[in-house]
Amino acid sequence: MLRHTEQAMGTVFSFAVRGGPAGALAPAVAELHRLDGLFSTYRPQSQLSRLGRGELTVDQCDPLVAEALAHCAAVRARSGGFFTERPGGRLDLSGWVKGWAVERASDLLTAAGCPDHTVTGGGDVQARGTGPDGQPWRVGVADPARPQALAAVLAGSGAFAVATSGTAERGAHIVDPVAGRPAGGALSVTVVGPRLALTDAYATAAFAMGPHRALDWVTALAGHEALVVLPDGRRLGTPGLARHLAQG
Repeated sequence: MLRHTEQAMGTVFSFAVRGGPAGALAPAVAELHRLDGLFSTYRPQSQLSRLGRGELTVDQCDPLVAEALAHCAAVRARSGGFFTERPGGRLDLSGWVKGWAVERASDLLTAAGCPDHTVTGGGDVQARGTGPDGQPWRVGVADPARPQALAAVLAGSGAFAVATSGTAERGAHIVDPVAGRPAGGALSVTVVGPRLALTDAYATAAFAMGPHRALDWVTALAGHEALVVLPDGRRLGTPGLARHLAQG
């Protein structure tokens, strides 16, 4: 198993690749840094920063900027405004772009002849194919109330993505954009789906809308399931979550 870590977008990305040709990681790693250069909210000369200040129009930016904005608008509409590309009024596409970067890196690995791999960014995972010994990949979901413990272990093969939003690592940083205050009601919301960009955005929206509304909403999303951890320790899941829970 080839393993590699890379610093980009203010977080750590990690790769686990089962087989594949030498040099296959290079395009995937390069893509992470390219997207960081386009979308960073910390670099004043990134295209997103310049767009936010009105120095560039969308048409003057790389086409990926318009594509990301369109994806964000679609999730905002689908979630009833609980996902936004302007948290706190500032243009910030991180809720889409970090998962998208992982997903695009995974696509490049697949195209380079590495069908069996995982790419992780900020704790969120895009898995493809199968893991060691041809078994499903296993992804641990951290217990937000107990450091070093797991709330669940999820398993899947093929295109399998897991994203978690919550307060455990960064505190109350997710804002309910509808109410205009920090989101509450759950310690964490984990969403499972086939591709990470959408799965990650859905996890952000689901956490913002609160646990019970989130479970109903995710249940209605084709191909996605959710796990909610409540402050009293209870774990709630959508009806189809059980098929993703690892056995043993």
